[in-house]
Amino acid sequence: MFKHFRTAAAVAFLTLAAYATAQEMVGDHPDTYVVKKGDTLWDISARFLKKPWLWPEIWQANPQIANPHLIYPGDVISLAYLDRVASVQPGPRQDAPINGLPLSDIEPFLRNMRVVDDFEDLPYVAGLQDDRLRAFGDQDVYVVGLDAAQVGQRYAVVRPTKLYDEPKPSYDLDRKGDYIKGEGSLWKQVEVPNEHSDFLGYELEQMSVGTVTAVDADGETATIKLEGNGREVRAGDRILPVQAQPYDLQFFPHPPKTALEDGKVRIMSVADTMSYGGAHDVVALSGGAREGLDNGTVLSVWRPGSYKLDPFKGNTSRIAETKQSGQGRNKLPDQYAAHVMIFRTFDKVSYGLIMEGSAPSRVGYFLRDPDAGQPTTATASLN
Repeated sequence: MFKHFRTAAAVAFLTLAAYATAQEMVGDHPDTYVVKKGDTLWDISARFLKKPWLWPEIWQANPQIANPHLIYPGDVISLAYLDRVASVQPGPRQDAPINGLPLSDIEPFLRNMRVVDDFEDLPYVAGLQDDRLRAFGDQDVYVVGLDAAQVGQRYAVVRPTKLYDEPKPSYDLDRKGDYIKGEGSLWKQVEVPNEHSDFLGYELEQMSVGTVTAVDADGETATIKLEGNGREVRAGDRILPVQAQPYDLQFFPHPPKTALEDGKVRIMSVADTMSYGGAHDVVALSGGAREGLDNGTVLSVWRPGSYKLDPFKGNTSRIAETKQSGQGRNKLPDQYAAHVMIFRTFDKVSYGLIMEGSAPSRVGYFLRDPDAGQPTTATASLN
């Protein structure tokens, strides 16, 4: 029977090993599920599993499937464990395979955002066609510092928008990279109060893409014609080579490969909001490849427990609740808020999508293993 299913490559089929049986299964899980267009791996795995990030472990327990991550609309996913085996039929395979999370929610961050250690030495836009203040698609911009530029090469026009730096709040930047409060950034408020001190990087936002059409005789100035699907470009914007494939297109939920230092990785920003985010909001995290994180890593978001004034130990402060310890205060437990899946990873910063949760996720909340329970040792705080 397994040989039959192996040759029917269009069928997604799960075999649950002893370590992933009833205790990891959703109580009312279906025996079979027909994959629909718009489904994600997270949605489907959550139909069967209490912990969707265990999906890869279940696949690994089934060596009969050649490429189990490629699941298509119309495929039938069936459960097989212990003595249960279900009949399945292959789907038509007319659409693209489903992804781990909805690409529409993260596409602007995949295509347009990146984090770098420095940008000041990058080539930059010195002027615009007809001495305009702003340039758009099909207009020319003039770039200096683009060494060995050749006609036909494509470049991205980027603008610094954010400085990530612990423990101080991150700063909005103007087009020159200087500090400015609240201009043109996807992030509305940033606050990461903690005990760590570390420069994490500059966030650059892609404004447009263009092609070199001319280079002056001395090679100092290159003319770039902008493509028609970008945003406005201004003098001072920086230039980077266009990457053929700068980001992943498939994401598979999995737990972190290395243990996180408790309280080290935190939410630095929530996109397009003030300080709180919910399901399908994008967050910036103060950890990346350096901390062993990669695309698809699932983490749990935790609210640090407050230090509540004890009414029987004396009124040492008029502030009834604070994030700092003190005489006459009791440390309340940390509280689980949500799960987040990382979809783009840099060295010290990563972007993640909030998948689901029991409470909003706030700037300053910290990250743990996805199924971490209440810690028995010292917990993170916002000291």
